[in-house]
Amino acid sequence: MQAVILELKQLIISALSLEEVSPEDIDPAAPLFGDGLGLDSIDALELGLALQKRYGITLSADSEETRQHFASLDALAQLVHAQRK
Repeated sequence: MQAVILELKQLIISALSLEEVSPEDIDPAAPLFGDGLGLDSIDALELGLALQKRYGITLSADSEETRQHFASLDALAQLVHAQRK
């Protein structure tokens, strides 16, 4: 699972052009939006597209389930891990 988390950290940094952020700066348990990493709704769309391109994961923008998956890097890693099985 640590490999998935590192992969997602790198995906977030590259997809969202976060040049000032390193993988070590991203706490897997912290929220991706708001007080955590500070992502916004545009970032969510871009991240969703990156996940779809890389992993074939399709998420509904209005779904409560999607909000749960995007709650933290840990939650996102669980989704990617489950999709790979």
